[in-house]
Amino acid sequence: MKLVLFAAAFALAGTSAYAAPEKYMLDASHSQIVFTYSHVGFSTTYGMFSGFEGEIMFDQEDPAASSVTVSMPATSMITGWEQRLGHFMSPDFFDASDDEIISFTSTSIEVMGDNTAQITGDLTINDVTKSVVLDAKLNNVGPNPVMGGKAWAGFDATATLLRSDYRLGLYAPAISDEVEVMISIEAAKAE
Repeated sequence: MKLVLFAAAFALAGTSAYAAPEKYMLDASHSQIVFTYSHVGFSTTYGMFSGFEGEIMFDQEDPAASSVTVSMPATSMITGWEQRLGHFMSPDFFDASDDEIISFTSTSIEVMGDNTAQITGDLTINDVTKSVVLDAKLNNVGPNPVMGGKAWAGFDATATLLRSDYRLGLYAPAISDEVEVMISIEAAKAE
C-alpha cells in the first residue's frame, strides 16, 4: 500500500520552465495512505499508514522524466484495533519486525491530462516486489500560505492491489483479496 507515486501529477503544475528536476520532500504530517477491504461481505474495514517518508524529483519541462520514492515501516500501520494490528504483524501476514519496510519506486510516468497521470512503479511488501499503476491527480501546486509561502504540491492517487500477490492472502476470498488503496500527499520543495 505504498503506493505512492504522484510525481507525474506535477506535470500538471504550472508553466514556468526549470533547467533540471527539483526535489520535493513528502510532508509526513499531511500524507496518508488509506486501504480498505471487504470483511466477509458484511463490512468494509479500513487501515492507514501515516508519517512516512519520500521524495519526488519533478521535471516540469519533461514530467515523464520525474520520479518518486516512498518508504515506511510495516509496523507504522494503523488499524484502530490493537488485536487486528497484532494479527497483521504476526507470521500470518507481515511477520513484521521494526526493520520491515514497505517501499515504492516509480519506473515510469505517463501524463494523461491537465492534472492527471499514471505512475507505474515497483511496490515491495513482505519482500515481494510487483509492478503497480497509480492513477494520480494533482490537487494544488504553489505557495503554501500556512507554511510561510514555501513551494508546495498536493496529490491524490488510487490503486487496487491483491493481498495474495504479497503473501498476505490468508482467508481470501472470504476476506477480499482485493485491497483498495487511496493516497493523499503533500510535498514541500527542498531547500
